[in-house]
Amino acid sequence: MSALKLAIVGGGSTYTPELIDGFARLRDTLPIAELVLIDPATDRLELIGGLARRIFAKQGHGAVVTTTTDVTAGVADADAVLLQLRVGGQAARDRDETWPLECGCVGQETTGAGGLAKALRTVPVVLDIAEKVRRANPDAWIVDFTNPVGIVTRALQNAGHKAVGLCNVAIGFQRRFAGRLGVDPELIRLDHVGLNHLTWERGVTLLDAPGAATGREVLPELLAGFGKEISEDLRLPQRVVERLGVVPSYYLRYFYQHDAVVEELKAKGSRAAEVAEIERQLLEMYADPALDTKPELLGKRGGAFYSEAAVQLIAALLGTGGGTSVQVVNARNNGVLPFLPDDAVIEVPAEVDAAGVRPLPQRPVEPLYAGLIAAVTSYEQLALDAALRGGRDRVFDALLAHPLVGQIELADQLTDRLLAHNREHLAWA
Repeated sequence: MSALKLAIVGGGSTYTPELIDGFARLRDTLPIAELVLIDPATDRLELIGGLARRIFAKQGHGAVVTTTTDVTAGVADADAVLLQLRVGGQAARDRDETWPLECGCVGQETTGAGGLAKALRTVPVVLDIAEKVRRANPDAWIVDFTNPVGIVTRALQNAGHKAVGLCNVAIGFQRRFAGRLGVDPELIRLDHVGLNHLTWERGVTLLDAPGAATGREVLPELLAGFGKEISEDLRLPQRVVERLGVVPSYYLRYFYQHDAVVEELKAKGSRAAEVAEIERQLLEMYADPALDTKPELLGKRGGAFYSEAAVQLIAALLGTGGGTSVQVVNARNNGVLPFLPDDAVIEVPAEVDAAGVRPLPQRPVEPLYAGLIAAVTSYEQLALDAALRGGRDRVFDALLAHPLVGQIELADQLTDRLLAHNREHLAWA
């Protein structure tokens, strides 16, 4: 395949230089000739565009970087379009993380009431962008990084778009497990199952060789040798992790220790406020014409290993990655987890190549996990309906169905607060 054109919608994000760095380092895997950064924030767009050109030049990459505020023009002829949006910016995130706490509920940007608010703001915007992509360039893949990834990807796929979702949780576990075992990350394959931000590592295979079909199970070895460190990373009790014999995503703490997390969040303030300060400092750094590498501070922004995961996924989809690979993605269920609807979006390993994305068969999911997966899937279905059709009653229904809410009085209070804080972003409110 000839060199590629990629477009990033939300290219003015302070996080974009992480992607640029990955594209530059892994150019043999993903040969990019042109990168288009698309964003309505022209001031940030020019800062990021300038730094992107300097990073590419520093690493000897010949890609042309262009910037535009016009989605239709930017995605024309692109082989893949990456979505990384935050409707309402960090200010909206700060509210999502704050007002649920007033009701004694977790304030978090991707789950619970705050996650629903983000979904309601985001889904209509993403679908509008996707329609522009379809009209301008129907063959382009849409790769969604935008949270909540499961709901957004489900919206895209239900609307018939050529879309797949990506999260960095799995690649983060892969890298950490490999580091603890002292092996190449490509030798680690995860038995990763669930929904976006609701997953468990039920097994870890140390492959005989990169891409091999054979290997040995090493999760018991990891838990025996590194149980304390793994539990501390997750901020979950070691006895529980050892009792389960699996490694839950750190997002499971919102469910397993909800009340303790609420008290912590009340005491420490929002993550959004921390990120806003990091972003302020990053933008000052990006304005320095001498800066030609991603700053170390960017590592505190979040999203570790996203660039590597993105390169692997896009290269496989576009046929530059050397054939079929197995990657953890957010894809349509289609019977893989038989207790969920076919159109649910699940997060599991899948075969990925130029023919598309094919989730691998999964062994039966244990009731302890299947029940929560099913409950959150039902919430996501109701959340998507609320995002598409609006209405207070639909918002209430989604909150009542969410395992982190589930009570009439709470759902009523949270609905009122959600609408009060988001009217400017909800056309129907």
